[in-house]
Amino acid sequence: MLNRVEQLGYVIVLCNDLDRMKEFYRDLFAFPVETESATSLAFRAGSVFLALRKRTRPYDGRGAGIGSPGVQIAFPVSPAEVDLCHKQLVDKGVTILDPPKDQPWGHRTVYFSDPEGNILEFYAEISEPQ
Repeated sequence: MLNRVEQLGYVIVLCNDLDRMKEFYRDLFAFPVETESATSLAFRAGSVFLALRKRTRPYDGRGAGIGSPGVQIAFPVSPAEVDLCHKQLVDKGVTILDPPKDQPWGHRTVYFSDPEGNILEFYAEISEPQ
């Protein structure tokens, strides 16, 4: 175990179409942009950076696509906001993977995808896990 590692600094989503992904994330979230270049964009999302980076390195692989997502990112909201977020996603034409639902592990969730098929989730703590 790496005892000196005590926190997560970045979540980086690798992209094929960086411009499309930038537009999607900027339109969806009000996170301030911390840095931006021709090949990347980093938002300040609380104590963590949510970054988008164009696939430019040999080890970046290919995009996962809709049939095989590469990452799932979850954003906490209040219980009432799960349904509000769902409505706003639908209004924006975002692909909904699973509409609002109370889960047996004590969350109310809505799952959706970004333009490259990564899974995003808004969730709220609603009870103790069953």
